[in-house]
Amino acid sequence: MQRRKPEQDHTSKHADAYREPFCFTPIGVLRSPYTERFGTPRQPPITAQVKGDAMLPARIELLPELAPGLAGLAEFDRIWCLFVFHLNRGHGLAVRSPRDQDGQHGLFATRSPHRPNLIGLSCLRLTAIEGHVLHVLGVDILDHTPVLDIKPYVPYADAFPDARAGWLDARVADEPDHYEGPGT
Repeated sequence: MQRRKPEQDHTSKHADAYREPFCFTPIGVLRSPYTERFGTPRQPPITAQVKGDAMLPARIELLPELAPGLAGLAEFDRIWCLFVFHLNRGHGLAVRSPRDQDGQHGLFATRSPHRPNLIGLSCLRLTAIEGHVLHVLGVDILDHTPVLDIKPYVPYADAFPDARAGWLDARVADEPDHYEGPGT
């Protein structure tokens, strides 16, 4: 790419910005069929051991004044939903995963919902948009969860099928979790 302007430094004087707290305001709420953690999918496409054994419909209700921002989004099959794990408190740096009950892994090598910042990310199938409401499938999110942002899923930029998956490479993708539920 040919630059038209000389190179500039916009960041050096903000080198410590990463230490500052940030405040986010939700743009909407996710309405989900899941009202308890047990029985909620741990990954959207894995539906074994969940309520109904299927991807259940859900919806994202954006603030009505944000509806104009949805223009063109209905043409996409999938969206990224950034949300807040609003019911979680605390985290550990070494965790046991339901995909590997025999070992511990570093928090950042897992998708544990208990994180230093309560930010979640899910790729959801977009089935329809009605006004300020997005209808979606494949949620792994509890009802009444605050939504921070919506972005389109772009296959050529978001999918890396040959990427390594660390300790999960030894697992079968649709293998059910090894979770011992209440009463077991």
